[in-house]
Amino acid sequence: MKLFKCEVCNYIHTGDDAPDKCPKCGAPKEKFAVLNEEATTKVVRSEFSNGLHMELYNVLQEVEDIAEAGIEDDLDPGCVAIFNKAKEQAVFLRKMIAAELEIHMKKGKWGVE
Repeated sequence: MKLFKCEVCNYIHTGDDAPDKCPKCGAPKEKFAVLNEEATTKVVRSEFSNGLHMELYNVLQEVEDIAEAGIEDDLDPGCVAIFNKAKEQAVFLRKMIAAELEIHMKKGKWGVE
């Protein structure tokens, strides 16, 4: 299997040959370029890493939700302090992940089809 990139919209297609037209923008087959081994490796590794980022982002949203429930429960100051810290860190890490994924997109390291 090869990776083909649309030179018009950057859509990436996996297959033995480029599609007759780009499913995203409709560009003809001639507008697709086959990615070399280095670029293909970059796309494959980016898909894996970006998937991990997105999975962690979702888990951190769950942490934030749990922390909010703990803050609302307000059992005692020690518990609330832990939940506040957990919420603060979850929000901070989700913002870091969003910034990192934006960098990946700008560098062409998104790599999704």
